[in-house]
Amino acid sequence: MSTLSLSAAPMHVVDTLPSSSSTSSSSFFLPFLSLTKSNTYTSTQPRTSFPPITASSSSSSSSYPKTKDVWRKTPQKTTKFYRHNKPPLYLDHSVDMDELMTSISETHDEQELFSVLSRYKDRQLSIRFMVSVLSREQDYQRSVAILDWINDEALYSPSVFAYNVVLRNVLRAKQWELAHGLFDEMRERGLAPDRYTYSTLITCFGKEGMFDSAISWLQQMEQDRVLGDLVLYSNLIELARKLSDYSKAISIFSRLKNSGIVPDLVMYNTMINVFGKAKLFREARLVVKEMTEVGVKPDTVSYSTLLNVYVGNEKFVEALSVFAEMNEANCPLDLTTCNIMIDVYGQLDMAKEADRLFWSMRKMEIEPNVVSYNTLLRVYGEAELFGEAIHLFRLMQRKEIEQNVVTYNTMMKIYGKSLEHEKATNLLQEMQNRGIEPNAITYSTIISIWGKAGKLDRAAMLFQKLRSSGVEIDQVLYLTMIVAYERVGLVAHAKRLLHELKQPDNIPRETAITIFAKAGRVEEAMWVFRQAFDAGEVKDISVFGCMIDLFSRNKRYTNAIEVFEKMRSVGYFPGSNVIALVLNAYGKLREFEKADAVFTEMQEEGCVFSDEVHFQMLSLYAARKDFNMVESLFERLDSDSNINKKELHLVVASIYERTNRLNDASRIMNRLSERATWKS
Repeated sequence: MSTLSLSAAPMHVVDTLPSSSSTSSSSFFLPFLSLTKSNTYTSTQPRTSFPPITASSSSSSSSYPKTKDVWRKTPQKTTKFYRHNKPPLYLDHSVDMDELMTSISETHDEQELFSVLSRYKDRQLSIRFMVSVLSREQDYQRSVAILDWINDEALYSPSVFAYNVVLRNVLRAKQWELAHGLFDEMRERGLAPDRYTYSTLITCFGKEGMFDSAISWLQQMEQDRVLGDLVLYSNLIELARKLSDYSKAISIFSRLKNSGIVPDLVMYNTMINVFGKAKLFREARLVVKEMTEVGVKPDTVSYSTLLNVYVGNEKFVEALSVFAEMNEANCPLDLTTCNIMIDVYGQLDMAKEADRLFWSMRKMEIEPNVVSYNTLLRVYGEAELFGEAIHLFRLMQRKEIEQNVVTYNTMMKIYGKSLEHEKATNLLQEMQNRGIEPNAITYSTIISIWGKAGKLDRAAMLFQKLRSSGVEIDQVLYLTMIVAYERVGLVAHAKRLLHELKQPDNIPRETAITIFAKAGRVEEAMWVFRQAFDAGEVKDISVFGCMIDLFSRNKRYTNAIEVFEKMRSVGYFPGSNVIALVLNAYGKLREFEKADAVFTEMQEEGCVFSDEVHFQMLSLYAARKDFNMVESLFERLDSDSNINKKELHLVVASIYERTNRLNDASRIMNRLSERATWKS
């Protein structure tokens, strides 16, 4: 009896996500099945091990075994005579599928399984029937053995459908090396992996956090000129978005468009959010323009997402402009849009407009929710309209409108601002009596109020009580207490709290790192960061960005580069703002070649940069006196419709002027003047 082994040539792994809704290019659809049990198929000879798979730190922690207990026949190099699929008299209907599957499920090794299947070896059963058998078998080891019987015993012509089903079962069992072997074996048998093959690989690797591997499979798919579909790319972008790896999401979006696929409304709306999270605000707004140009009409979600991008980054004037554009397009408002705009009006000291919009919502047949009330409550408080705020708060109670922890937190801040400290304290008791559980912000608010009122003893007692009770203490609460101590001159107490964070026992290390960074404690932040990174505890991409920003502000450029290199080592793509800080660090260290390499690499990966990054690179080229590269990048940017041309010309002219190349500076400014004249 021969053993089951897969000959697998080493290959590079790609990081992608399979789309669960993708289908194969054929009309034959193979449904996904869930695993219910596993069986051990022992072997006298270990299965060939396959090259290790490179995965990001967020990948599954399971280690890859060096040998497999699955029996696989080594593909024969000798010529085989496969049965011909002539216009058949298939006898599929004569076989009781349920009985066959029951018999298969009772086997425990390859010999038993082949024995069960042997009576069907010379019967005319179609390959479709055999693929159906595979699709109903949930155990990956049995499905691999059945595939060997189909290929090497019954001598069917190799079928991509059969391999796709087995590949699916193997990936669901998280047998990554075996999946690589199956993929290589497909090629050895002359089969071309199709869209379904790659979709399955991309999705399964991606969902297990092996995003670099998923991207590698995507690259392989593109090299094989297998066209992906919108669902596949959408799943990848959504995964990157959830991992906060926005640069990678943007890179995948570029691949999608380069492959000729037209994004749909949902994809465009997602990318507005992604560009916003990456702080590429101009690009986020240009998405709306692009939608109109390709015939995808922006909807309410498009505009509300863009509004949220601007508001989340405190760009309230820009948000007001988007709202005006939305009204000009006669796009209907919804609850989310109204809530955002109430906040925008409040931030711009336009309390009357916020009030007017809130009370007109019902006329637009939009029922305000608790978020609407909470937002208007905050607007009243910021405008010091304390009477209106208290009236609205009690109105909610009279009309039995739901109040939540945010409502009470907002009202506490209002009482604190109006110096009514006891009323704020009473609210804490009231919310608990109503069954509303205080959160970290509640406690931060009351501690801050007590600290400002000179009641530090009460604040300290509450903080210690919270720590001993096991309540989750977030960075805001910690910083609030540190500031309260420092405000009254108790610097030693503040330092003690900061020292305790170096060995946190009640908060995640990532939170401790962020607290140190925001407090400007460079050494402590670096110490905890290194400990956490070595332990594999740094999963949030924002922690890397926070540390790079901290070191850049404190002119610790070598440390900033160190964090950047760690960030790249685990497969994260830096955002545009991080790239700007890193390029600046390389420039300060006079490592221009490394800066150029990072800039080029990120561009090749499809990252989208803000204008500032491009302008910074121009300055770095000038600093190493490489004016050919300055001119080359300038010409490329000048032809890019997304670049602010006036700023570009001013930056390049300034670079030439600083380096005493006055003729070039004059040439650039004349070019700008001529363009302005031509436009006029």
